[in-house]
Amino acid sequence: MKKMTFYAGTALLGVLAACSGPSREEKREAQANTPADTVSTGAQTVVLPAPYATKSATKRSEVIDWPAGKRPTAPAGFTVTEFARDFDSPRWLYILPNGDVLVAESSTIPNDAKKKVAAALGLDKSRSLRPTSANRITLLRDADKDGRHEIRQPFLSGLNQPLGMLLIGNNFYVANTDGVLRYPYVPGATSITGPGEKILTLPAGGYNNHWTRNLLAKPDGSKIYVSVGSGSNVMEHGAANEVRRANILEINPDGSGEKIYASGLRNPVGMAWAPGTTTLWTAVNERDELGDDLVPDYLTSVKAGGFYGWPYSYFGQHEDPRRKGEKPELVRRALVPEVPLGPHTASLGLAFYNQAAFPAKYQGGAFIGQHGSWNRTEFTGYKVVFVPFKNGQPVGPPEDFLTGFRVDETSNRVYGRPVGVFTAPDGSLLITDDAGNRVWRVSKTAS
Repeated sequence: MKKMTFYAGTALLGVLAACSGPSREEKREAQANTPADTVSTGAQTVVLPAPYATKSATKRSEVIDWPAGKRPTAPAGFTVTEFARDFDSPRWLYILPNGDVLVAESSTIPNDAKKKVAAALGLDKSRSLRPTSANRITLLRDADKDGRHEIRQPFLSGLNQPLGMLLIGNNFYVANTDGVLRYPYVPGATSITGPGEKILTLPAGGYNNHWTRNLLAKPDGSKIYVSVGSGSNVMEHGAANEVRRANILEINPDGSGEKIYASGLRNPVGMAWAPGTTTLWTAVNERDELGDDLVPDYLTSVKAGGFYGWPYSYFGQHEDPRRKGEKPELVRRALVPEVPLGPHTASLGLAFYNQAAFPAKYQGGAFIGQHGSWNRTEFTGYKVVFVPFKNGQPVGPPEDFLTGFRVDETSNRVYGRPVGVFTAPDGSLLITDDAGNRVWRVSKTAS
């Protein structure tokens, strides 16, 4: 019976993901109009196949529990430890000035009857779809700075799918899926119990995991940047569904003065400032259903007023056949991202290493959390990668940094799925694993 339930669940999820798709003639036309291309970004070269060079595949991971003593694998010279465990989908962190670590726990919530049934019966073995969301922020305090917390308690509850967190002065901000809240904060407090003020309303929910909203402050605290993913794969629900979406918004700390800082970013989640610069960077989760090797997720610098293609084109001016001819003026000015991160990797987290504990090659470089593919014949992602930087610019392709989330290379089983990546004040790296319900810590091995 258990095996039948698993197969039934797989079939149901396959139905949920299915779409009619383009006709054979439409595929041939797309391949003729958008042939394979090789693009040099300066840091590396990426080969873009023609659309529909392969079928759009669905291959979902099955998450199993981490075995006792098992942990991800880092390069030689690093030690991986379990920083904290037993969360309910820990997706994001924020580290307060006193070193307290805040953990946002939130999940994708079913939005139709079939998905609700699948979630209630536990049929989604990838643990992406859950019947409820914890909707809380948990505080971890390591008072003696030995890498292990002594205090763990709820910091803020009753939220609505929270992700991004931010402290400016004595104001603490939380990005729910439907808006940004502001709370008074007392330095050293272990909880917030008072009501928050909603300073910005946002379009709620989104395609797959595009309900997440991240926050980043301008270094001088004068502006807040809010990432808002698209409401669909490629605008299949119409333009009205995408108002204020697939953007990074800029607001004042009181929520006023909203403007679109950059657009055409399908699902920008991680945001960070390159060390020693005033350049904003973001990791973007790109579109599905064009084949195994389209479209690469990417890391890009974000230019004020810049347009990055979604939904009309990808990786610059390569027109998406599903939106062909609709906005040629936008396609012509679509910017090419600097660092391709692989197709369907679900690149979400982003942290620049701004400490001195790691070896010199890592200092100033970027770490990206890849949640892992579902729309590809062979899995990709399910790891943390590192992109080397020099003088604020990428100087090489991504390289594996934290692996071992997959059980092996032949099955669809995984132990966990990394999301956010964060540089701690002690120079270690913290990684959220929402499927494994853990936070991992990577530190330089003591000599």
